Amino acid sequence: MPAATLTISSKNYSSWSLRGWLMMKLSGAPFEEVAVDPDDARAREEILLLSPSILVPSLTYDGFRVWDTLAIGEFLNEIAPQARLLPDDRLNRARCRSICGELHSGFNALRSALPMNLKGHYPNFKVWSKAQGDIARVTQIWRECLETSGGPWLFGEISMADAMYAPVATRFRTYDVALDDVSQAYCNRIFQWPAMQEWIEAAKMEKEEIEELEVEF
Repeated sequence: MPAATLTISSKNYSSWSLRGWLMMKLSGAPFEEVAVDPDDARAREEILLLSPSILVPSLTYDGFRVWDTLAIGEFLNEIAPQARLLPDDRLNRARCRSICGELHSGFNALRSALPMNLKGHYPNFKVWSKAQGDIARVTQIWRECLETSGGPWLFGEISMADAMYAPVATRFRTYDVALDDVSQAYCNRIFQWPAMQEWIEAAKMEKEEIEELEVEF
C-alpha cells in the first residue's frame, strides 16, 4: 500500500483532527502522523473556528493530498473497502452521509459554546439556548440511528459516522451535559473505543494551551 501521512493539529482541542485520525484507524491503512505546530496560523484558525475552509487534518496518500474530513472518509472507504467506513446497504450509506454532512456543515452554536477540550472538565456548565437546540438534534440523530440499527454503533457496526460524532461525545463529557440514557450509553461506548482512548492519552500529554479555549467562570 502506498505511503500515507496524516497532518493534524492539537489532540486536546482539534475536533476535526480527531475525526480524521479515527477514520485512519478505522481504515486499517498504515500511516505516519505529522503534527502542525500549535502556533501555526492554519492550526489556530481551524481550532478557533475562524477558517472559512478547514485544511487540517489533511491526508497525503502516494503524493496526493486530501484535506476535507468528509473527503478523507470517502477516500479511505474506496482504498480500504473491507473496513466499511460506510455501510454496505445503499439506504444506510445515504443516511450515514446525511448525518455526517449535517455535522460537517452545522451545529455552529454547539461548536462555539462547547469547544473541544479533552483535559478540561466544567461541572454544572450553563449551556445557552441555541446550543441546547443543537444538543437536542444530535441526540435525536443518535437515538434514531441506534433504534434503527439495533446498535451498538450508529449503523450497527462501527463506521465513519461514529468517527464524525466522537468529538461531540467529548464535549458532552467536558461540559457535564445531561443526556438521555440511550445517548449516554452511546457516549460511554465512544470512550471505550481503543483508538479513542489512545488519542485521549496523547492529548493529556500536550503541554500547549490555547487561552481562547480555556473556559473561565
